[in-house]
Amino acid sequence: MIVVTGATGNVGRPLTQALVEAGEQVTAVSRHATAVDGIRHVVADLAEPASLAPVLDGAKALFLLLSGNLHAPDSRPADLVDLAVARGVRRVVLLSSQGVSTRPLGPTRVAMRALEDAVRASGLDWAVVRPGGFASNAFAWAESVRTRGMVAAPFGDVGVPVVDPADIGEVAAACLLDDRHNGGVYELTGPEVISPRRQAEAIATALGSPVRFHELTRAEAKAQMTRFVPAELADDTLDIISAPNPDELRISPDVQRVLGRAPRPFSDWVARNVAAFR
Repeated sequence: MIVVTGATGNVGRPLTQALVEAGEQVTAVSRHATAVDGIRHVVADLAEPASLAPVLDGAKALFLLLSGNLHAPDSRPADLVDLAVARGVRRVVLLSSQGVSTRPLGPTRVAMRALEDAVRASGLDWAVVRPGGFASNAFAWAESVRTRGMVAAPFGDVGVPVVDPADIGEVAAACLLDDRHNGGVYELTGPEVISPRRQAEAIATALGSPVRFHELTRAEAKAQMTRFVPAELADDTLDIISAPNPDELRISPDVQRVLGRAPRPFSDWVARNVAAFR
């Protein structure tokens, strides 16, 4: 049995689907009760590791995804790794961040590096996936596109190679299932550098109707982001998307290496999710 944390999210859903299609028994874990297509679902809060303990009994592998509050300075996500060891889990795949390698001194990146180190030192089989920006961050624009035909974002003409969460999920599934990926660290990007303005154009194309672009200031963007994530994580993210360095602009070959195909472009993500913007 494989335990997937964050199973109802943008990465967890395609990961769970990939594991089920591979014939695996899956336990989906999230903080809120949600139906997950007939799969066993358990409510647990990773900020309270004890709530996850019974879920891990009998599990052979764990996919570990940290929610926003587990990036806070006073959190102890390494306790989850210790719990997995104590409960007999044999493999852990960690969803980390590209910023661990490209911005190693950012406050949240230091904490994530420490968690990566805890995974490496655990004695378990392990793999780490480090995505860059998610294509699904565009869901933040859905309401404004539906009601006002507008995308509002900072740094409108600064692009990064955003990655489709379905690609992240499929890479994570391969790491959970295939021994060849033990000890692997995979940086995941999309196939092209794409700016927020061009993402708005892709949404307009998929809708068949105009979508105008409004550029936010950094302060406005941070105020929106901190409704959902700690201020340190918001600042780290804004630092990257305002002035990506050469490593953050690089198109990684790792999706191709693991899955044997090119990563999906942003337009594919929009086509699959266009109903959210109508």
